[in-house]
Amino acid sequence: MISGAPASGKGTQCELIKKKYDLVHIAAGDLLRTEIASGSDNGKRAKEHMDIGQLVPDEIVVMMVKERLMQPDSQDKGWLLDGYPRSLSQATKLQGYGFHPDLFILLEVPEEILVERVVGRRLDPVTGKIYHLKYSPPETEEIAARLTQRFDDTEEKVKLRLHTHHQNVASVLAMFEDTIIKVDGSVSKEAVFAQIDSALTKLLEQRAEKIGSAIA
Repeated sequence: MISGAPASGKGTQCELIKKKYDLVHIAAGDLLRTEIASGSDNGKRAKEHMDIGQLVPDEIVVMMVKERLMQPDSQDKGWLLDGYPRSLSQATKLQGYGFHPDLFILLEVPEEILVERVVGRRLDPVTGKIYHLKYSPPETEEIAARLTQRFDDTEEKVKLRLHTHHQNVASVLAMFEDTIIKVDGSVSKEAVFAQIDSALTKLLEQRAEKIGSAIA
């Protein structure tokens, strides 16, 4: 499992983990969007809550996640659960179904850096490319002139999102104390991945030793 606040770089790290370790990447948000796009009952119910800024009811999301975790590819390759569970009740229900992570990765980034990352984000509506005014500015004045900002990428809105995130994560962490690794997410993406890669390598080595001992 991996958890991180908005703009913590979680999406980038998920891609890097998936690429190296070939895990099945499962993001509750993607599962939700699929349900909403399909117009299913679960999707319609989920959209009603999302439209007014509420968390989607646990029973909807937990069942979707459970079904995805039980698919053959997840069982064979292993899974990377992205940004889920987000509440104590979700974590409890997932545990009740027998799903427990070998590792819970917590990306830690100071709030002022997260706010700066979000507030500086811009979208090119023509190409769909994401820019950042400070970290990855547009290549030309022409592109700069047409960039747009997401309506909720303001300091006030992001601080509200961060507050909600921190509240939810605090309740989840207690359930996974034995498997948590805290990763400094304020450094470069390569340096962040090096920390995660080291923990995963160590985990695999320990598992190989246990299997070797059992066979011996």
